[in-house]
Amino acid sequence: MRSNFLISRRTCLSGIGVSLALPLMETMGWAEGSKPAAKPPVRLGFMYMPHGVIPDRFWPKDAAGYVNSPPSILEPLRGVLDQCLLVKGISGVPISPFNGAPHALELSTWLTATLPDAKTRNVVNIAISADQIAANYVGVYTPMPSLELATMPQTHMEHQEGLHEAYYSHCSYRGPRQPMPAEIDPASVLKRLFQCRETGLGPASKGSYDPLDRSMLDLVLGGAKDLRGKLSRDDQQKLDEYLDSVRAVERRIAAIQARQKESALAKARVAPSNRVAANSVPIEVKIPTGDKRSEYMQVMCDLNVLAFQCDLTRVSTYIGSTPNGVSYPELGFSDEHHSQTHHNNDAVMLDKVTKINAFNVAQFAYMVKKMASLKEGSGTLLDNCIMMWGSGLEDGNVHSRENLPFIIAGKGGGSLKTGCFLPNVKGNQGDLLGTLLTCAGIPLDRQIGIAEKQLPELVAS
Repeated sequence: MRSNFLISRRTCLSGIGVSLALPLMETMGWAEGSKPAAKPPVRLGFMYMPHGVIPDRFWPKDAAGYVNSPPSILEPLRGVLDQCLLVKGISGVPISPFNGAPHALELSTWLTATLPDAKTRNVVNIAISADQIAANYVGVYTPMPSLELATMPQTHMEHQEGLHEAYYSHCSYRGPRQPMPAEIDPASVLKRLFQCRETGLGPASKGSYDPLDRSMLDLVLGGAKDLRGKLSRDDQQKLDEYLDSVRAVERRIAAIQARQKESALAKARVAPSNRVAANSVPIEVKIPTGDKRSEYMQVMCDLNVLAFQCDLTRVSTYIGSTPNGVSYPELGFSDEHHSQTHHNNDAVMLDKVTKINAFNVAQFAYMVKKMASLKEGSGTLLDNCIMMWGSGLEDGNVHSRENLPFIIAGKGGGSLKTGCFLPNVKGNQGDLLGTLLTCAGIPLDRQIGIAEKQLPELVAS
């Protein structure tokens, strides 16, 4: 009879200089120190899109049938809408006295539910964000307290109302004066997940291990052979699938890097004969306006899934885009997102914004569907997550904030309702954030920003 053993956050496969944490196996259990938990932990994820949505094409008209017949913007979520909760009626933070700074505040207030300090506008002074409140509580159990990702550099600025430039591109704040930098390079994220460590091989090798080095990864994966003998047949299959997914992420990141290198050589007018296997110039993955933004975003989503699956962190944020200056040539037009949101009901512009909205929802759907496909414990990884997608504006055309768009995916370990649309929730951003943290088991010693209450209609009975 096989004896069970507990998996802690330190359980991993190891090679020379690198290590890789493992997903939960059925023959293992979760362990926080010496006290085993009854079920897998709940993870919290937040994914952001600026400028709001086209309300008539986002909110369902039929609350009963929208799962099988969703509005056009929600169409990418078809197949997993029964595992999502759509919430209407959540108001944003009133922005007075910053009425001329809608874009400086749409992201900075999104997880803080708080306005910046009006007396110190030129420096960051806002509030700790909901993700960091969670990280302060559960981060002790994981190698990384939280993971912050972004699609583009956090450098946008407009100086609306004299506000500090960080407000335009940061949603995570460790404290009122500490914006959290987000990682935009998938290779750097992968390196963090592989946890390089000193091996004593000498100064030349110290700190030089690259997880994209095939020989290093081969050494790590080779250690799986010994582990497989201790696992059940189902766990052996799960381990093989997991290692295949690691390989797939590694190959996709390497491909992006190769295309970037090829494009750089082409710009430098290096002849094709001097490039490796270059019959034509590969597309350039630009940041922030790449021709294949979807591929870039999906790699970042894969890394987020990997971090959750391996319990490397239980809290993540992903800023899919930031205000202004962003276009989506992959959709067949080069118009900037922001300019199209001021559509004044022009049919062509409305259609373009709808496509942009659906594109961003599709990247969220990609991540959610992958989580739903991964078994964990008696359910799936998604069952043990609370994934929030949304925007800091309701309608970019008029900068309204009365009904902010939110999609909540995952059951939060059984704490959240799913498969329904709640069209008449009465609450604000802080109420929603506080409720989600409570469902994730995060104790709150104070309200989040403008919060006044919990939202019991979101909670599973």
